[in-house]
Amino acid sequence: MRTTEKTAAADERPVLARFPRPARLTGYALLLAFAVLYALPFLVQLATSFKSDPDAASHPLSLLPTAPTTAVFEQLTGSGGNGPGVPFLRWLGNSTLVTVVVTLGRVLFDSAAGYALARLRFRGRALLVAFVVAVMAVPPVVLLIPKFLVLNTLGIFDTYTGMIVPLLFDAAGIFIMKQFFESIPREVEEAARIDGAGVGRIFWYVVLPMSRPALITVTLLSFQGSWNEFTHFLVATQSSDYETLTTGLARFVSGGLGQGTQYPLKLGAALLSTIPVAVLFFCFQRYFIRGANAGAVKE
Repeated sequence: MRTTEKTAAADERPVLARFPRPARLTGYALLLAFAVLYALPFLVQLATSFKSDPDAASHPLSLLPTAPTTAVFEQLTGSGGNGPGVPFLRWLGNSTLVTVVVTLGRVLFDSAAGYALARLRFRGRALLVAFVVAVMAVPPVVLLIPKFLVLNTLGIFDTYTGMIVPLLFDAAGIFIMKQFFESIPREVEEAARIDGAGVGRIFWYVVLPMSRPALITVTLLSFQGSWNEFTHFLVATQSSDYETLTTGLARFVSGGLGQGTQYPLKLGAALLSTIPVAVLFFCFQRYFIRGANAGAVKE
């Protein structure tokens, strides 16, 4: 009995902890090396953002600026009184507007569609589920030209409507919510139905509050996807008034907004654009690993 318990306890240890000490040290060293290699570009980006143009050109990979300066961020925010012709605040405003609306819409529509596919019984349900899975397998680049033609035909090309509406539905989010709803015991819904609750009330007041891990996962994925979206905005807009951070930075990096390398300015703008997604992910990353038993019935 004790041998079995010791074996079970040993199996619960981390993978590296099961190897001899020299092998563990080697494994940790390799993991640390890969972590440093992965983080190095971000550290270079951060350091370059506080450099001047001559310093960045002379020491491009240095992690310590010779004379640290915040001139780049002052130019981007307009607080320095020396604008570089980069409408960063307009890009930021467009990205924030589109991301907030798209995220709220996806959470609402994906959860409603996922619940319908998981719980409601109607003709063609299996076909719809297969269609959702099939949409997930279609490369987005294939839809660029049809998307442009549809937006142009409907008269919403180069508008906020054309930027937002096509992104309000996400097949991956629908599938995630459907799978989570199927893990919730039906007894909970049957008890609410006995008390006189309808489908809408059960969904909104009973099932949805129990789906917090899945809702947060869909929220994070929707926020990240819409914040970093590029190809859709590229075919949905033409005017510079509707440029987001991704399309604006792409034009800036390609030399469309100024002359010279301007590495500190470009990397500073890219750094500011990555901060919201990074903060949101690190604050809620634990919900990615929570099990589907979060909504289980406790007896």
